[in-house]
Amino acid sequence: MKRSMIAALVGAATTLLASNVHAAGALDGASLAWSSKHAGLSGFTSEVVSFDSLTKTLWVAGVSGVHVLDAKTGTALQFIDTRSFGSINSVAVHNGVAAFAIEAPGDRRNAGVVKLYDTATRNLLAGSNSIAVGALPDMLTFTPNGSKLLVANEGTPNAVADSGKYAGTDPKGSVSIIDMGTRSVAATVHFDSVAPTASNRVWAGQSVVRQPGMDFEPEYIAVSRDGSKAFVTLQEHNAVATIDLNTHKSVSVVGLGAKDFSKPGNEIDVRDGGPVNFQNVAVRGLYMPDGIASFDRNGKTYYVTANEGDFREDDGDRKAAGGSGIESRLRISAVDTDGLYAAGARSISIRDAAGNEIWDSGAALDKAAHAAGLYDDGRSRDKGVEPEDVKVMEIGERLYAFVGLERTTTGAIGVFDISDPANASFVKLLVNPEGFNRPEGLTTFVMDGFHYLAVASEGSSATTFGTTVFQLAPVPEPSTWALMGLGLAALGAVARRQRRA
Repeated sequence: MKRSMIAALVGAATTLLASNVHAAGALDGASLAWSSKHAGLSGFTSEVVSFDSLTKTLWVAGVSGVHVLDAKTGTALQFIDTRSFGSINSVAVHNGVAAFAIEAPGDRRNAGVVKLYDTATRNLLAGSNSIAVGALPDMLTFTPNGSKLLVANEGTPNAVADSGKYAGTDPKGSVSIIDMGTRSVAATVHFDSVAPTASNRVWAGQSVVRQPGMDFEPEYIAVSRDGSKAFVTLQEHNAVATIDLNTHKSVSVVGLGAKDFSKPGNEIDVRDGGPVNFQNVAVRGLYMPDGIASFDRNGKTYYVTANEGDFREDDGDRKAAGGSGIESRLRISAVDTDGLYAAGARSISIRDAAGNEIWDSGAALDKAAHAAGLYDDGRSRDKGVEPEDVKVMEIGERLYAFVGLERTTTGAIGVFDISDPANASFVKLLVNPEGFNRPEGLTTFVMDGFHYLAVASEGSSATTFGTTVFQLAPVPEPSTWALMGLGLAALGAVARRQRRA
């Protein structure tokens, strides 16, 4: 091989490798592809979005139904009104089947239902298409091979706002495991038979992780890449449960502990009304994650959580810290012998499959929002930017986490490079157009040679909800990787020749 050709290959390989080494480089060209306001739909909000690769459509769920959009352009194709079944809370799509999670009408403590639709016809699936599940099905997801559909039945009692209590019975939270072959519930998983792991004190000095007077309430589910485990956030109880999907049994409930806001790197702004001042305070934050995503790296399984925090709907645990310190107006969930506990950690965290914390984003999200002019100072004493949902996607050789920030002045999505889980780093903010607030649900997908991120924003009013799609980066062509391989081979040949010389 001529030296000039070797040099060209080496140069091309070096350039391509460099473009994949820099964490931010792959997303430098990320831009808004389109946005949709879902005009003219009664009672609709944009809350959860899922992509169908067979029809190249996005399915957006929100209270009154599902709006189906062309994923390329955002053009509205059809609205599926689900109000006759109840309020819809989530949608998930796999291999041409769209599953809707719908709570019982009238009283959410009653059994909910999953409805199955054909994404090609956008009608109910032929054959069995309605499956009874637990109370308040709030989220659902397919296993990677599509053989099972998992439903998080939150089981929240009815709330009486500002009363300090819930009304009536508290239905038991559960996860329904649906066998898609038979379209029936194969198992209903509860968590109260599992002894909680609580080496970290997680709730008012108690040795268990559950909030007093409430059953476990599954919020969000992530399935391991091999389909063997499901990780379930129990938000109100500051815990993550693990289900063995081979046995359909719950095997652990791990208390997540608390984040220490007095440590460097964990600064928060504790007072609304300005000026914004990020500082360390003698307060801890219960992680209380909402969204969760699982990923594999170097042969190990991890999960990343969006540590939103959550006060009870009846405000039974919401109060001001009090006292004379800077944190006096901070809203807290509990007071323990070792101090104050706020709701939420204002961050994302990475944990291994056993629940051990590997990394936390510290104050990065609040500070990035402030630097971008998007920080909502009116939420400082509550939960800051409120990380809501999180999704992961591999682009080139890098792995990224995308986290929706529910409480910024304009909807924003924080992006982190998590290729090295123990040394993750903040990359950038993706910002919605003005008028698209409170990102609630995210999904990533690949279409026509590009990576995309879809964002469902529920809004803060009747005019500030909608769906946006960001084009992130092109998918490297196979020829590109082949060229890189040739270049690397050339590098090796040069090195061998030098050694022989």
